[in-house]
Amino acid sequence: VQLQASGGGWVQAGGSLRLSCAASDRTLSGGTMGWFRQAPGKERAFVTAITWSDARAFYEDSVKGRFTISRDRAKNTMYLQMNSLKPEDSAVYYCAARPFRGVGTVVRTAASYDYWGQGTQVTVSS
Repeated sequence: VQLQASGGGWVQAGGSLRLSCAASDRTLSGGTMGWFRQAPGKERAFVTAITWSDARAFYEDSVKGRFTISRDRAKNTMYLQMNSLKPEDSAVYYCAARPFRGVGTVVRTAASYDYWGQGTQVTVSS
């Protein structure tokens, strides 16, 4: 499975960006996809995840109410709508996928994901 992330860029604080992640095939139909981010000098951190079958969403506390994850099963694509962006949201954003659903801490753990996209840079200026 190959994941192709896109949509990053530069935006001023308070602005919005929409990230996309296209999966190469449909073998993830029973699994979960997610977004992680990594800022310079920091570890890769969980942002949000969504179960492919029923679109159950999970969010890291700092993005709740600002970010929205969604998926389009027909297009095999996951999206991340990011609103009210803050400078601390600046990072390389990676999309990831796992073929099995998972809940709770599993979907928030990078090591539980089998497939990763190449990353897309998000820069938020103050």
